[in-house]
Amino acid sequence: MTGTASKNHLRLWLRMLRTTRNIENILREQLRSGFDTTLPRFDVMAALDRSDKGLRMSHLSRELMVSNGNVTGIVDRLVKDGLVERIAIEGDRRATLVRLTGQGEIDFGKMASRHEIWIDQILGVFSSDETDHLLEKLDKINQEQTEDLS
Repeated sequence: MTGTASKNHLRLWLRMLRTTRNIENILREQLRSGFDTTLPRFDVMAALDRSDKGLRMSHLSRELMVSNGNVTGIVDRLVKDGLVERIAIEGDRRATLVRLTGQGEIDFGKMASRHEIWIDQILGVFSSDETDHLLEKLDKINQEQTEDLS
């Protein structure tokens, strides 16, 4: 690989990182102002929304790629707010399932709808073909890295 290509790849990485952080900041502000919530709370609720039966705390932590301690504090607050419930797992006193309550499903549905609109507005600079191309390239990177770890 030439020095120029290498430098361009580094610039691309830094630009992708900056763009991701900018988008996250926009989403944080939109969630705060529109729903009085945080991006980590939204992320926990999104993970739980994808699981019909709920998730063990350890699985939730793994899915979100954060520590159990980080998830525990967020879940505690969501339980206090009536949006999430903990359910004991029969035969395992130390483990619990966490899932959205009915109110949590309603609130998350509203947030998810707005989140989709915000993302569409932000990434609307890309055509459908450009989006497909970027998805393909990012999938290729992720696939190669997953294979390298195997």
